[in-house]
Amino acid sequence: MDLFDKLYDEDETVKVRFVGFTTEHVRYDFGIVYTNMFFGKPLVVCMQTGRSTLMDAADLRNTDNIQKAFKIQSKKEAEELLSFFEESLPYSPIAEQYD
Repeated sequence: MDLFDKLYDEDETVKVRFVGFTTEHVRYDFGIVYTNMFFGKPLVVCMQTGRSTLMDAADLRNTDNIQKAFKIQSKKEAEELLSFFEESLPYSPIAEQYD
């Protein structure tokens, strides 16, 4: 009996960047997975909490996105993290992924 309809099952060799840094009050450790899946948006994983989100430079227009994705309380911390991601994430124009 088939319980699921498979949507995709892809193998891909990807580039992964691991980066750790500190701000005045907080330490961050992230894994950034660069893939062709998910419209080319990198998968950003907080190695400390396991929280993750798909994000590219276009998603960094306001601090609310960062605060929600990584449960950051302080607006200042979110702004500091935004400045890191603005330098680190590529801009990915939306391209058709599915037929």
